[in-house]
Amino acid sequence: MHVLRQRIQREGVNLGKGILKVDSFLNHQVDASLMMSAGRELARLFVAARVTKVLTAEISGIAPAFATALALNVPLIYARKSRPITMPAQVYSETAPSHTKGHVVTLIVSPEVLRPHERVLIIDDFLASGLTIAALGRLVQQAGATLVGIGTVIEKVFEGGRAHLGSQFDVPIESLVGITDMSDGRIVLGT
Repeated sequence: MHVLRQRIQREGVNLGKGILKVDSFLNHQVDASLMMSAGRELARLFVAARVTKVLTAEISGIAPAFATALALNVPLIYARKSRPITMPAQVYSETAPSHTKGHVVTLIVSPEVLRPHERVLIIDDFLASGLTIAALGRLVQQAGATLVGIGTVIEKVFEGGRAHLGSQFDVPIESLVGITDMSDGRIVLGT
């Protein structure tokens, strides 16, 4: 996605330690038009997978996951980080370390919305180490549902998350833009 690449180059900030700040269009302020384009592209990449639900993690994954679910005309589920009183006592739950938060987060999904017959596509804003997405994949497995693919807006290729996920899940993994290097304050985009 050319426009996404341009926005990363123009507005992305390398904060060091592998952290890319894209708050002006993805993680704090959301460019709705850009997210709709990203969602259409991710949907195009996975349309043949016969997706019945899109799953993401609260909060930054919601915008691209929503756009993808809308383009696929399927519901979106977001794994919550705390259990509201409206959720049943028995839930699917996994933990994952958060690179940007600096601590372990718990991801929770109700069995009322994720059922065994579902064909689930995981969509997230970033693929870095792959640990959060792997936790989402384990939630799909807990539900007895079928994981059919993983899609992200930005992949930090140098963190090895794709290999980590590939060792656990035999599904297609797609990213709209890959970043190959963030050393020395740079943001190097792949081809």
